[in-house]
Amino acid sequence: AMIRMVAVLVIACPCALGLATPTAIMAGTGKGAENGILFKNSTALETASALDAVLLDKTGTLTLGKPTVTDILPVGSAASTPEELLAMGASVETGSEHPLGKALVRAAEERGLPLTAPQNFNSFGGQGVAASVGSARVRVGKPNWFEESHPEIKRAMEAASDTILNLQAEGKTVMVVSSDTEMTGLITVSDPIKPDSVEAVKELQQMKLQVVMLTGDNIHTARTIARQAGIEHVQAEVRPAEKSAAVEKVQQDGNMAAMVGDGINDAPALAQADVGMAIGSGTDVAIETAGIILSSGSLMGIPRAIRLSRATMRTIRQNLFWAFFYNLALIPIAAG
Repeated sequence: AMIRMVAVLVIACPCALGLATPTAIMAGTGKGAENGILFKNSTALETASALDAVLLDKTGTLTLGKPTVTDILPVGSAASTPEELLAMGASVETGSEHPLGKALVRAAEERGLPLTAPQNFNSFGGQGVAASVGSARVRVGKPNWFEESHPEIKRAMEAASDTILNLQAEGKTVMVVSSDTEMTGLITVSDPIKPDSVEAVKELQQMKLQVVMLTGDNIHTARTIARQAGIEHVQAEVRPAEKSAAVEKVQQDGNMAAMVGDGINDAPALAQADVGMAIGSGTDVAIETAGIILSSGSLMGIPRAIRLSRATMRTIRQNLFWAFFYNLALIPIAAG
Protein backbone atom coordinates (compact mmCIF):
# COMPACT_ATOMS: atom_id res chain seq x y z
CA ALA A 1 0.00 0.00 0.00
CA MET A 2 2.86 2.37 0.83
CA ILE A 3 4.54 1.66 -2.53
CA ARG A 4 1.28 2.27 -4.39
CA MET A 5 0.61 5.48 -2.44
CA VAL A 6 4.06 6.83 -3.29
CA ALA A 7 3.57 5.86 -6.94
CA VAL A 8 0.26 7.78 -7.08
CA LEU A 9 1.87 10.82 -5.44
CA VAL A 10 4.75 10.75 -7.92
CA ILE A 11 2.26 10.79 -10.81
CA ALA A 12 -0.15 13.36 -9.33
CA CYS A 13 2.27 15.81 -7.66
CA PRO A 14 3.11 18.32 -8.82
CA CYS A 15 -0.29 18.30 -10.47
CA ALA A 16 0.01 18.90 -14.21
CA LEU A 17 -3.54 20.25 -14.25
CA GLY A 18 -2.56 22.95 -11.76
CA LEU A 19 0.56 23.95 -13.69
CA ALA A 20 -0.97 23.94 -17.18
CA THR A 21 -2.38 27.49 -17.06
CA PRO A 22 0.15 29.51 -15.00
CA THR A 23 3.17 28.20 -16.90
CA ALA A 24 1.59 29.11 -20.26
CA ILE A 25 0.64 32.59 -18.99
CA MET A 26 4.15 33.19 -17.66
CA ALA A 27 5.61 32.18 -21.00
CA GLY A 28 3.11 34.36 -22.89
CA THR A 29 3.68 37.50 -20.82
CA GLY A 30 7.44 36.99 -20.99
CA LYS A 31 7.35 36.65 -24.78
CA GLY A 32 5.20 39.77 -24.97
CA ALA A 33 7.68 41.77 -22.89
CA GLU A 34 10.46 40.74 -25.28
CA ASN A 35 8.44 42.27 -28.13
CA GLY A 36 7.48 45.50 -26.35
CA ILE A 37 3.99 44.28 -25.36
CA LEU A 38 3.20 44.54 -21.66
CA PHE A 39 0.20 42.59 -20.36
CA LYS A 40 -0.87 44.05 -17.01
CA ASN A 41 -2.79 40.95 -15.99
CA SER A 42 -3.84 37.51 -17.20
CA THR A 43 -7.38 38.73 -17.93
CA ALA A 44 -6.12 41.05 -20.67
CA LEU A 45 -3.99 38.26 -22.11
CA GLU A 46 -6.97 35.89 -22.18
CA THR A 47 -9.57 38.36 -23.49
CA ALA A 48 -7.39 39.55 -26.39
CA SER A 49 -7.69 36.09 -27.96
CA ALA A 50 -11.46 36.47 -28.40
CA LEU A 51 -11.62 39.94 -29.98
CA ASP A 52 -13.94 40.68 -32.89
CA ALA A 53 -13.28 44.41 -33.39
CA VAL A 54 -10.45 46.89 -32.88
CA LEU A 55 -11.25 50.60 -32.53
CA LEU A 56 -8.37 52.98 -33.25
CA ASP A 57 -8.08 56.56 -32.13
CA LYS A 58 -6.65 58.72 -34.93
CA THR A 59 -4.39 61.43 -33.53
CA GLY A 60 -1.27 59.97 -31.93
CA THR A 61 -2.39 56.39 -32.46
CA LEU A 62 -3.01 55.91 -36.16
CA THR A 63 -1.05 59.07 -36.98
CA LEU A 64 2.32 60.28 -35.73
CA GLY A 65 0.70 62.61 -33.21
CA LYS A 66 2.98 65.46 -34.30
CA PRO A 67 0.67 67.69 -36.37
CA THR A 68 2.20 70.56 -38.28
CA VAL A 69 0.67 73.75 -39.63
CA THR A 70 0.38 73.56 -43.43
CA ASP A 71 -1.82 76.50 -44.50
CA ILE A 72 -2.51 79.95 -43.05
CA LEU A 73 -5.30 81.66 -44.99
CA PRO A 74 -6.62 85.08 -43.96
CA VAL A 75 -10.35 85.22 -44.82
CA GLY A 76 -13.12 87.74 -44.36
CA SER A 77 -13.40 91.46 -43.89
CA ALA A 78 -11.29 91.37 -40.72
CA ALA A 79 -8.51 89.39 -42.38
CA SER A 80 -4.96 90.14 -41.33
CA THR A 81 -1.60 88.94 -42.62
CA PRO A 82 -0.77 85.21 -42.26
CA GLU A 83 1.73 86.03 -39.50
CA GLU A 84 -0.82 88.04 -37.52
CA LEU A 85 -3.44 85.33 -38.00
CA LEU A 86 -1.08 82.59 -36.74
CA ALA A 87 0.04 84.73 -33.77
CA MET A 88 -3.59 85.35 -32.84
CA GLY A 89 -4.53 81.67 -32.97
CA ALA A 90 -1.35 80.52 -31.23
CA SER A 91 -1.84 83.04 -28.41
CA VAL A 92 -5.19 81.43 -27.58
CA GLU A 93 -3.78 77.92 -27.86
CA THR A 94 -0.99 78.55 -25.35
CA GLY A 95 -3.57 77.58 -22.74
CA SER A 96 -4.50 74.33 -24.51
CA GLU A 97 -3.07 70.83 -24.10
CA HIS A 98 -4.53 69.57 -27.39
CA PRO A 99 -1.98 68.37 -30.00
CA LEU A 100 -3.49 70.65 -32.65
CA GLY A 101 -3.21 73.64 -30.33
CA LYS A 102 0.40 72.79 -29.58
CA ALA A 103 1.05 72.63 -33.33
CA LEU A 104 -0.07 76.25 -33.69
CA VAL A 105 2.11 77.39 -30.80
CA ARG A 106 5.10 75.50 -32.17
CA ALA A 107 4.63 77.01 -35.65
CA ALA A 108 4.43 80.53 -34.20
CA GLU A 109 7.56 80.01 -32.11
CA GLU A 110 9.48 78.63 -35.11
CA ARG A 111 8.61 81.81 -37.00
CA GLY A 112 9.63 83.99 -34.07
CA LEU A 113 6.17 85.55 -33.72
CA PRO A 114 5.34 87.37 -30.48
CA LEU A 115 2.55 85.70 -28.49
CA THR A 116 0.15 87.37 -26.06
CA ALA A 117 -0.78 85.61 -22.82
CA PRO A 118 -4.49 84.66 -23.05
CA GLN A 119 -7.00 85.70 -20.41
CA ASN A 120 -10.26 83.99 -19.43
CA PHE A 121 -9.36 80.81 -21.33
CA ASN A 122 -12.19 78.35 -22.03
CA SER A 123 -12.04 74.93 -23.68
CA PHE A 124 -15.11 73.45 -25.34
CA GLY A 125 -14.44 69.69 -25.31
CA GLY A 126 -13.44 68.55 -28.78
CA GLN A 127 -14.89 71.65 -30.46
CA GLY A 128 -12.57 74.59 -29.88
CA VAL A 129 -11.11 77.10 -27.46
CA ALA A 130 -11.69 80.75 -26.67
CA ALA A 131 -9.76 83.40 -24.77
CA SER A 132 -9.28 87.11 -24.51
CA VAL A 133 -6.22 88.26 -26.43
CA GLY A 134 -5.66 91.93 -25.87
CA SER A 135 -9.03 93.64 -26.20
CA ALA A 136 -10.58 90.97 -28.47
CA ARG A 137 -12.30 87.68 -27.72
CA VAL A 138 -10.56 85.20 -30.01
CA ARG A 139 -11.91 81.74 -30.85
CA VAL A 140 -10.18 78.84 -32.59
CA GLY A 141 -12.11 75.70 -33.44
CA LYS A 142 -13.86 73.41 -35.88
CA PRO A 143 -16.02 74.86 -38.64
CA ASN A 144 -19.03 72.92 -37.29
CA TRP A 145 -18.63 74.55 -33.89
CA PHE A 146 -18.94 78.01 -35.40
CA GLU A 147 -21.89 76.96 -37.54
CA GLU A 148 -23.77 75.62 -34.52
CA SER A 149 -22.85 78.15 -31.85
CA HIS A 150 -21.81 81.35 -33.62
CA PRO A 151 -24.28 82.24 -36.40
CA GLU A 152 -22.75 85.69 -36.86
CA ILE A 153 -19.53 84.01 -38.03
CA LYS A 154 -21.37 81.31 -39.98
CA ARG A 155 -22.34 83.84 -42.63
CA ALA A 156 -18.70 84.72 -43.28
CA MET A 157 -17.81 81.02 -43.42
CA GLU A 158 -20.25 80.41 -46.26
CA ALA A 159 -18.00 82.37 -48.62
CA ALA A 160 -15.08 80.11 -47.65
CA SER A 161 -17.04 76.83 -47.69
CA ASP A 162 -15.48 75.56 -50.94
CA THR A 163 -11.99 76.28 -49.64
CA ILE A 164 -12.75 74.43 -46.40
CA LEU A 165 -14.10 71.38 -48.24
CA ASN A 166 -11.09 71.24 -50.58
CA LEU A 167 -8.65 71.41 -47.67
CA GLN A 168 -10.54 68.71 -45.77
CA ALA A 169 -10.53 66.48 -48.85
CA GLU A 170 -6.72 66.67 -48.75
CA GLY A 171 -6.78 65.12 -45.27
CA LYS A 172 -6.06 68.37 -43.47
CA THR A 173 -7.75 69.48 -40.27
CA VAL A 174 -9.24 72.94 -40.74
CA MET A 175 -9.49 75.37 -37.83
CA VAL A 176 -11.42 78.63 -38.05
CA VAL A 177 -10.07 81.70 -36.26
CA SER A 178 -12.39 84.55 -35.28
CA SER A 179 -11.97 87.83 -33.45
CA ASP A 180 -15.07 88.98 -31.57
CA THR A 181 -17.85 88.56 -34.16
CA GLU A 182 -15.62 88.61 -37.24
CA MET A 183 -14.00 85.67 -38.99
CA THR A 184 -10.30 86.33 -39.56
CA GLY A 185 -9.08 83.22 -41.33
CA LEU A 186 -8.37 79.51 -41.60
CA ILE A 187 -5.41 77.53 -40.30
CA THR A 188 -4.91 73.92 -41.42
CA VAL A 189 -2.95 71.24 -39.66
CA SER A 190 -1.77 67.94 -41.11
CA ASP A 191 -0.82 64.85 -39.11
CA PRO A 192 0.55 62.05 -41.35
CA ILE A 193 -0.15 58.44 -40.52
CA LYS A 194 2.56 56.29 -38.99
CA PRO A 195 4.71 54.33 -41.48
CA ASP A 196 3.51 50.98 -40.13
CA SER A 197 -0.20 51.85 -39.76
CA VAL A 198 -1.15 50.47 -43.19
CA GLU A 199 0.58 47.14 -42.56
CA ALA A 200 -0.90 46.83 -39.06
CA VAL A 201 -4.44 47.50 -40.32
CA LYS A 202 -3.96 44.99 -43.12
CA GLU A 203 -2.82 42.30 -40.68
CA LEU A 204 -5.81 42.94 -38.39
CA GLN A 205 -8.18 42.59 -41.33
CA GLN A 206 -6.47 39.36 -42.39
CA MET A 207 -7.13 38.10 -38.85
CA LYS A 208 -10.87 38.61 -39.55
CA LEU A 209 -11.12 41.57 -37.17
CA GLN A 210 -13.30 44.60 -37.83
CA VAL A 211 -11.16 47.76 -37.75
CA VAL A 212 -12.86 51.07 -36.89
CA MET A 213 -11.28 54.52 -36.76
CA LEU A 214 -12.61 57.00 -34.19
CA THR A 215 -11.86 60.68 -34.60
CA GLY A 216 -13.18 64.07 -33.70
CA ASP A 217 -12.27 65.32 -37.17
CA ASN A 218 -14.90 66.07 -39.81
CA ILE A 219 -16.04 63.26 -42.07
CA HIS A 220 -14.11 64.47 -45.14
CA THR A 221 -10.73 64.55 -43.39
CA ALA A 222 -11.53 61.31 -41.55
CA ARG A 223 -12.33 59.45 -44.76
CA THR A 224 -9.13 60.65 -46.39
CA ILE A 225 -6.99 59.43 -43.48
CA ALA A 226 -8.94 56.16 -43.28
CA ARG A 227 -8.47 55.59 -47.00
CA GLN A 228 -4.71 56.10 -46.63
CA ALA A 229 -4.63 53.54 -43.82
CA GLY A 230 -6.93 51.06 -45.58
CA ILE A 231 -9.75 51.34 -43.02
CA GLU A 232 -13.34 50.92 -44.22
CA HIS A 233 -15.28 51.76 -41.05
CA VAL A 234 -15.02 55.35 -39.84
CA GLN A 235 -16.78 57.24 -37.06
CA ALA A 236 -16.05 60.95 -37.44
CA GLU A 237 -16.87 64.03 -35.36
CA VAL A 238 -16.84 61.90 -32.21
CA ARG A 239 -16.42 64.11 -29.17
CA PRO A 240 -14.17 62.90 -26.33
CA ALA A 241 -17.14 62.09 -24.12
CA GLU A 242 -18.72 60.03 -26.91
CA LYS A 243 -15.81 57.65 -27.51
CA SER A 244 -16.81 55.28 -24.72
CA ALA A 245 -20.37 55.23 -26.12
CA ALA A 246 -18.96 54.28 -29.54
CA VAL A 247 -17.12 51.35 -27.96
CA GLU A 248 -20.26 50.33 -26.05
CA LYS A 249 -22.30 50.33 -29.27
CA VAL A 250 -19.87 47.89 -30.88
CA GLN A 251 -20.15 45.68 -27.80
CA GLN A 252 -23.95 45.81 -27.90
CA ASP A 253 -23.77 44.35 -31.40
CA GLY A 254 -22.30 41.23 -29.82
CA ASN A 255 -18.63 41.95 -30.47
CA MET A 256 -15.65 41.72 -28.16
CA ALA A 257 -13.97 45.09 -28.66
CA ALA A 258 -10.48 46.46 -28.11
CA MET A 259 -9.82 50.20 -27.92
CA VAL A 260 -6.40 51.59 -28.85
CA GLY A 261 -5.56 55.13 -27.76
CA ASP A 262 -2.92 57.37 -26.28
CA GLY A 263 -4.58 60.47 -24.79
CA ILE A 264 -6.48 61.60 -21.74
CA ASN A 265 -9.65 61.75 -23.84
CA ASP A 266 -9.25 58.06 -24.69
CA ALA A 267 -9.22 56.86 -21.07
CA PRO A 268 -13.03 56.34 -20.70
CA ALA A 269 -13.11 54.35 -23.95
CA LEU A 270 -10.09 52.28 -22.88
CA ALA A 271 -11.91 51.45 -19.64
CA GLN A 272 -15.16 50.61 -21.48
CA ALA A 273 -13.51 48.24 -23.96
CA ASP A 274 -13.08 44.54 -23.24
CA VAL A 275 -9.38 45.16 -23.75
CA GLY A 276 -7.76 48.58 -23.63
CA MET A 277 -4.46 49.04 -25.43
CA ALA A 278 -2.40 52.16 -24.74
CA ILE A 279 0.45 53.51 -26.83
CA GLY A 280 3.55 53.62 -24.64
CA SER A 281 4.34 57.19 -25.66
CA GLY A 282 0.86 58.35 -24.59
CA THR A 283 -0.38 60.01 -21.43
CA ASP A 284 -0.08 58.46 -17.96
CA VAL A 285 -3.87 58.31 -17.63
CA ALA A 286 -4.24 56.21 -20.79
CA ILE A 287 -1.40 53.88 -19.76
CA GLU A 288 -2.88 53.44 -16.27
CA THR A 289 -6.34 52.64 -17.66
CA ALA A 290 -5.35 50.14 -20.35
CA GLY A 291 -4.79 46.42 -19.81
CA ILE A 292 -2.12 46.17 -22.52
CA ILE A 293 0.68 48.67 -23.14
CA LEU A 294 2.42 48.86 -26.50
CA SER A 295 5.69 50.29 -25.25
CA SER A 296 7.26 50.65 -28.69
CA GLY A 297 4.44 52.90 -29.90
CA SER A 298 4.16 50.84 -33.09
CA LEU A 299 0.71 49.70 -34.23
CA MET A 300 2.28 46.41 -35.27
CA GLY A 301 2.12 45.60 -31.57
CA ILE A 302 -1.67 45.19 -31.87
CA PRO A 303 -1.71 42.13 -34.19
CA ARG A 304 1.33 40.74 -32.35
CA ALA A 305 -0.47 41.02 -29.01
CA ILE A 306 -3.58 39.32 -30.39
CA ARG A 307 -1.57 36.52 -32.04
CA LEU A 308 0.39 36.01 -28.81
CA SER A 309 -2.85 35.87 -26.82
CA ARG A 310 -4.34 33.31 -29.19
CA ALA A 311 -1.18 31.19 -29.09
CA THR A 312 -1.13 31.32 -25.28
CA MET A 313 -4.76 30.24 -25.00
CA ARG A 314 -4.13 27.44 -27.49
CA THR A 315 -1.17 26.27 -25.41
CA ILE A 316 -3.28 26.36 -22.22
CA ARG A 317 -5.93 24.15 -23.82
CA GLN A 318 -3.29 21.72 -25.06
CA ASN A 319 -1.65 21.65 -21.62
CA LEU A 320 -4.96 20.95 -19.90
CA PHE A 321 -5.81 18.18 -22.36
CA TRP A 322 -2.50 16.35 -22.01
CA ALA A 323 -2.40 16.91 -18.23
CA PHE A 324 -5.87 15.43 -17.88
CA PHE A 325 -4.98 12.51 -20.20
CA TYR A 326 -1.71 11.89 -18.32
CA ASN A 327 -3.41 11.74 -14.90
CA LEU A 328 -6.35 9.72 -16.18
CA ALA A 329 -4.09 7.10 -17.73
CA LEU A 330 -1.29 6.78 -15.18
CA ILE A 331 -2.95 7.24 -11.77
CA PRO A 332 -4.96 3.97 -12.08
CA ILE A 333 -1.79 2.17 -13.16
CA ALA A 334 0.16 3.63 -10.22
CA ALA A 335 -2.62 2.55 -7.87
CA GLY A 336 -2.20 -1.00 -9.09
